[in-house]
Amino acid sequence: MRRRRFAEINVVPFIDIVLVLLVIVLATATFIVKNELPINLPHSGSRNSVPPKSVSITINKEGRFFFRKHPVTLEKLKEELNRLDPLKDLITLNADRKSQFQKFVTVVDLLKKRGFKKISILTGE
Repeated sequence: MRRRRFAEINVVPFIDIVLVLLVIVLATATFIVKNELPINLPHSGSRNSVPPKSVSITINKEGRFFFRKHPVTLEKLKEELNRLDPLKDLITLNADRKSQFQKFVTVVDLLKKRGFKKISILTGE
C-alpha cells in the first residue's frame, strides 16, 4: 500500500464550526444585555462590584423601584423586604445619579427600620 501525505489541511469545516460558535455567543450575549436595567451610577473613587447572592434594589432616573430587576411599587418593596432575613441577606442598592435623593433615602430608611445590617451601595468609576 502506498501512503499519501497531505500537503495541506482543509480548514473549511473548522471555519464553519467557528462561525456557528460565534453566532451562539452573539445570540446569548444579546439576551444577557437586554436583561440589565439602564442606570447611570454615581461616580466614586473606589471600585466595587456586585457581591454574589445579593438581593438588588434599583432606583432608575425616573424614580421607579426595582426589586431583583422587577419593577415594584414602594408598598410591594416593603412586602418583599419583610420576606427577607435582615441578619443574613445582603442588599445591594443601585441608584441612578439623576434619581431623586429622597427615593434613595426612603429605601435606606426602609432597610434601617427592618434591621438590615449588610447593605452595599454600588457606584460607578
